Amino acid sequence: MRGITRRVALVVMLASVMVPTIARAQDATPVAAGEVILATTTSTADSGLLDALAPLFLAETGLTLKPIAVGSGAALEMGEKGEADVLLVHSPAAEEEFMANGFGTDRKTVMYNDFVIVGPEDDPAKIADAPDAAAAMAAIAAAGSPFVSRGDDSGTHNLEKKLWKAASITPDGAWYVESGSGMADTLRIANEQQAYTISDRGTWLAQGDAIDLPILFEGGKALQNIYHVILLNPENGERINSEAGAAFMAFLLEPETQQVIAEFGVEEFGQPLFTPCAEDSCFAPATPEATPAA
Repeated sequence: MRGITRRVALVVMLASVMVPTIARAQDATPVAAGEVILATTTSTADSGLLDALAPLFLAETGLTLKPIAVGSGAALEMGEKGEADVLLVHSPAAEEEFMANGFGTDRKTVMYNDFVIVGPEDDPAKIADAPDAAAAMAAIAAAGSPFVSRGDDSGTHNLEKKLWKAASITPDGAWYVESGSGMADTLRIANEQQAYTISDRGTWLAQGDAIDLPILFEGGKALQNIYHVILLNPENGERINSEAGAAFMAFLLEPETQQVIAEFGVEEFGQPLFTPCAEDSCFAPATPEATPAA
């Protein structure tokens, strides 16, 4: 069993038998017992972060977290239709349009990590030498090296499309495959095909035992990956539980929760999978630190 799974099990046990000892913010939003439906990106689930946060949220609020992990595009669509109570997504341009159209009432920065381009260890397209992310993508296309896209309108897919546009390339041909799947599944498909793909760093780290695709390109502002929590306009649907959604937003932004996020993954990987950044309290660096050598 992976280290994260063991720690999550421990957290669940502690939350159930030692709730009074869990130190949380004193001014947490009080809510009635029930559940909160969270529409979110697959990376927050695949990385194991939600498994770590759910029992703490339950202990503090009495609410059971019910995450639905899809691409950010699908999560935003669920929000528009009133099929969730709150969103946790990472597709800034789409989020801004969502807010401008009145589907959300509040949007706060929660955390960030970065995107990385991974691929076969021998790097047939030689992207490690590229000057920037768009040039790395152009090199993959020029070489006709296999590339697996999520193809699901997720935040990762939107970032990929942005890079292709910056490189003035419309990807097409046998070398380009769309998985239509979440991040973990896409990484596994790329691994089976020894292909390149784009991943958020957190999911790549969490899937380390299952894949053999090293990071070949990283760094630069274009690969920043910022996550926001969004409260929904109650007019989107009568099933929206605005009180529960507000409780989850407040929970994510609390100093105690931000510290859990800061420490998540450190024991397992020697580095955090996400960097907390509640309400823009920090700024993502232009060039993330390189991944320590294994």
